[in-house]
Amino acid sequence: MAESAQPFDVITMGRIGVDLYPLQSGVPLARVETFGKFLGGSASNVAVAAARLGRSTAVITRTGDDPFGSYLHEALKEFGVDDRWVTPVAEYPTPVTFCEIFPPDDFPLYFYRQPKAPDLEIRTDELDYFAIRQARVFWITGTGLSEEPSRSATLAALKARDKAGITVFDLDWRPMFWKDPEEARPYYAEALRHATVAVGNLDECEIATGVREPRACAQALLDAGVELAVVKQGPKGVLAVHRDGTTAEVPPVPVEVLNGLGAGDAFGGSLCHGLLSGWDVERTMRYANAAGALVASRLACSTAMPTESEVEDLLVGARVSD
Repeated sequence: MAESAQPFDVITMGRIGVDLYPLQSGVPLARVETFGKFLGGSASNVAVAAARLGRSTAVITRTGDDPFGSYLHEALKEFGVDDRWVTPVAEYPTPVTFCEIFPPDDFPLYFYRQPKAPDLEIRTDELDYFAIRQARVFWITGTGLSEEPSRSATLAALKARDKAGITVFDLDWRPMFWKDPEEARPYYAEALRHATVAVGNLDECEIATGVREPRACAQALLDAGVELAVVKQGPKGVLAVHRDGTTAEVPPVPVEVLNGLGAGDAFGGSLCHGLLSGWDVERTMRYANAAGALVASRLACSTAMPTESEVEDLLVGARVSD
């Protein structure tokens, strides 16, 4: 593939799909009558979140060769995300994901990714290794390790990058994509060897490390090879520990939660933005928390991703209320 003339700020690799969200809150899926259609998938949402903050972004993924696939290309372009590495797979349909919305903390997801999701058909010989190595941030997800050929392609991309720049491993544990949790751990360990940043909640950290206590999780991730471990603790906020000993434990920004889905992807895009800006760990975590809170207060994921001014306004408001 052609070499990129200008390195991207952020290249993500992983899931894409169509999110169908109920336009009614607190209604079981069986009784929902109207839905909104949105771009979805964690890697794609992170690219959108970073683009909304002014970063040049691209995503490496696959769609079906169908109208939903065409829609995702259009959506990516509208969000300012480069789609040159988003290509169709004729054999499989574009995935669709439904959710139920029961605020403040119950948002069940229903993935329709059978017989196989196209984004698991990324192959090693299709990758633009030059662009991957040149990107200022390269972001991969645990789902990309769940099946071949995506697993080999993800690990090949990490090895080719060889910790150039910032390499983020979003632990992204989705049990429905794995037959056995024990199967995941060796692949997670291999990915951690090539990453500089790991980010995940306690469930995801436990899959990756075998421990659950937040500080033990952070230390285990550092021991596995990363330089910065970011452990999400839900209502207790976020713990971030750098290899140099810097530690930040930041509480969540209080908002009225409408839909918690997508908050983690907003956090991820803002994490990339903070790291690229050279901010210290605490400032980066506070900013990422605020971005996640804004998305949690809105219905959708991709269209809800905040701009810089929106994040700054929420942070100013939070400081005033303190």
